[in-house]
Formats: sequence, C-alpha cells, structure tokens
Amino acid sequence: MVEIIILAMVFLFVGLRLWSVLGRRTGHEQQPIAKPVEVQAPAAGISRTTTEALPQPASAEPAIDARATDGIRAIAAADNGFEAARFLQGAQSAYRMVLEAYWKGDVAELDRLADDGVRDAFREAIEQRRAAGHVLDNRLITIERAEIERAALVGQTASITVRFDADIAAVTRDAEGTAVAGSLTDAVQTHDVWTFSRNVRSDDPNWMLVETDEAA
Repeated sequence: MVEIIILAMVFLFVGLRLWSVLGRRTGHEQQPIAKPVEVQAPAAGISRTTTEALPQPASAEPAIDARATDGIRAIAAADNGFEAARFLQGAQSAYRMVLEAYWKGDVAELDRLADDGVRDAFREAIEQRRAAGHVLDNRLITIERAEIERAALVGQTASITVRFDADIAAVTRDAEGTAVAGSLTDAVQTHDVWTFSRNVRSDDPNWMLVETDEAA
C-alpha cells in the first residue's frame, strides 16, 4: 500500500513538471517555416497578423557584435526601459513591416516607420515602379539572423545598427500580372544593414528607421 502511494506521488510530480514545461503557451511560439517558397507564399492581400517577424525567444541571448557593447551599455544607462533582446525583436518586426510596405507601395505605413530621408527614398522608388507599370510580388521567407553591429549614444539620441540576413522571394509583374523578373520558387539571400534611432528622453518608445544599406 505504501509503495502504491509513493508511486502515485512520483507520477503526480512528473506530470506537474511536464505540464509546467510543455503545457503553457506564451503567444510567442513559432511554426517551422518550409523552405519551398511555393508552399510558404501566402495568398494576395497579406494581413498584418500573418506577417509578424520571427522574434527570438525572450530568454535568448541577443546577438551583439563586440564593437556595439559600449554603445549598448551607454543606451541602457540612459534609458532604464531599454533591453537589447526586446529591441532586436522589435527591429525584426520593423524590418518585415518596412519591406512589405515598400513592396505594396504603402507610403502611409512608411511614414510611420521611417524618417524623412528613408521615406523619401522609398517613395521615389515606388513612384518609378508605378510609372513603369510594375508591381512587386515579394515574400520575406525568413530572417535567418539579426545582429546588432553598432550602437551609440550622442547626447540624448541613441542609434543602433542591425544587420539582417534574410531569405526573400522576389517577382516583378507588369500591369497584366505577368512576371517580368524574378521567381517565387527560389528564395534569394539578402544582407541588409539598417540603422534605427530614438531620443531616450522621449515618451514615445518607438524607434525610427533612419538609414538603410546593403551589408558589405
């Protein structure tokens, strides 16, 4: 009888431990992404809920280049609410949202996410694309890696530069919908370096995209 009670208690303990590890959902779980683009590509009219970036788990150590360490420390000292891991998650979301806004020609969304210089460059490219009668049918398949390369605090202005290594499927179509360049069956590796900026004393917690470039 005593052995049965002990076994029952052990079973209950193991069951509770398994539930604590596997039974909770935080809302940040990711589904594995299939590499074949024709399977992964969503239908036209992508909604915001299906295009969230692929953040690292909150407990994951953020990827930070050694050159950015001092800058990150200075920003954290000036802004008690700053966390490098949370910033990197937000940067990945911004990367996806900016790219999709540009591909769709959504200038209003770009106004919200980027400063005047970056927005004007995107706007000019969008206008040239429309003048040529072209439409972009692009897909951000996955962000393979996001790393903080540089960080600095000048006065009250913080700036952080992030390198994004991503897979993108890109197709340019004409007004009739015929593909004139690119393919949705093959993803192309891209390497971008984007810089975000924010006044650490501002009540607005959002970072603005202030510069874009291709990685060297």
